[in-house]
Amino acid sequence: MRCPFCGHAETKVVDSRTSESQDAIRRRRECLACSERFTTYERREEMPLMVLKKDGSLEPFDRAKLMRGLLVATAKRGVGPERLEALIDDIESELHNTFRYEVDSRRLGDMVLNRLLELDKVAYVRFASVYKEFQDLDEFTRELKGLA
Repeated sequence: MRCPFCGHAETKVVDSRTSESQDAIRRRRECLACSERFTTYERREEMPLMVLKKDGSLEPFDRAKLMRGLLVATAKRGVGPERLEALIDDIESELHNTFRYEVDSRRLGDMVLNRLLELDKVAYVRFASVYKEFQDLDEFTRELKGLA
């Protein structure tokens, strides 16, 4: 680590702790040449999540787009936005923790459906009707019978 004051290449770590936001390690360093102290933060490099669409194209994972879909599915169901944020956080964490940076849209949809099933069955059916592209009442009825 180069000293920002004198440019010397050697420093020593004086103190190390997790940052307040828990997403980085805060280190106090001291330059071995000029004895000035400075702080550095180390963060994990995050790869952006990409969604592989049905047509084969890739697009960046869009939290806002998923949130809009979830808000429509949970409209008038008493599911607060903080619970939906937690649902999306959980999905993102699972993908990052399995080092999956490219996810098939079908898998992403299934991850959402699994969590919605636990959260609210009506929201599950609403989301499934769009996600699974039900073409007629029979497909919709089969899905409902699967819930029972």
